[in-house]
Amino acid sequence: MHRVFRTFAAVGLLALSLAGCKFQPGWGYNQGYAPEQPIPFDHSLHVEKNQIQCQYCHNQVERSKHSNVPALSTCMNCHLQVKTDSPHIQKLRDAYDKGGSIEWVRVHMLPDHVAFNHSAHIAKGVNCQTCHGEVEKMKTITQVQDLSMGWCINCHRQPENKAPLNCTTCHH
Repeated sequence: MHRVFRTFAAVGLLALSLAGCKFQPGWGYNQGYAPEQPIPFDHSLHVEKNQIQCQYCHNQVERSKHSNVPALSTCMNCHLQVKTDSPHIQKLRDAYDKGGSIEWVRVHMLPDHVAFNHSAHIAKGVNCQTCHGEVEKMKTITQVQDLSMGWCINCHRQPENKAPLNCTTCHH
């Protein structure tokens, strides 16, 4: 009887914890999320029109587990000369001159227990658009894919990707 009670209690606690958990099958994480940023940044202008490569601004993506938010110095490489009369660029310039930063709002988020490695995916030839959508056409960055575990596993299962399927690949 005691063993039955413990089993029932464990199943009940698991059900309660899953009910309060944000990650549930079919829910996905923030699909469609497009937060307002402190400065409107038009990726379509920078990437599609001006042909700036993703890795110019996100220059750590090939070497790091995480993609970086560009340093103000990267922005100012152009904006010390380009569109200097814009109030948004002036805000960048003020922060740059003071040695500060801009507090961008993160768009693409994964649960804390997931260890996603950008550099590994870039090294395998995965395009930014596979996970992030057609960023080069976005005026406002929006999370296009749900980035759920199922979505990732479906990609890993594609024979041409030859990607690992063991749990410890993403969960450490």
